[in-house]
Amino acid sequence: MFSGQDTNIYVYPISGINGIDLRNALWAKFGGQHSADSEYALKVQLTTPSNQYKAIERTGSATWQEVLLNATYTLTHSGKVIATGTERASESYPFVDYLVASNASYNNAVQNTIQVLAEKIGARVIVETHKYSSKLTDHK
Repeated sequence: MFSGQDTNIYVYPISGINGIDLRNALWAKFGGQHSADSEYALKVQLTTPSNQYKAIERTGSATWQEVLLNATYTLTHSGKVIATGTERASESYPFVDYLVASNASYNNAVQNTIQVLAEKIGARVIVETHKYSSKLTDHK
């Protein structure tokens, strides 16, 4: 819808390596990096990925796992909170006995989950900024 438009949204640093990736993905949604004195500001708290076994063989070995990430965010306009929310995303991935392959599957699942979170948060934030700016222009 509005994705890729230049929206004046500053994204605060998000802790952790996954936070850096999420922040970069959000910048892509918001038309690039913006300064801390931007009209809107977004704070995101990202959880550590959690894993859950999804398929277990008769031997007790797991063959599929799911990675889950939660992100809580607050959107402000000139310091006033205009939207808050929590988004969740998950992805299943094959879990194999080979360490390198298993790690690659896990890392791909985490990256895909981060992209889904960026889509969800980005869409909501862009809608909220347009809704709020419409209110501001209607009151002028």
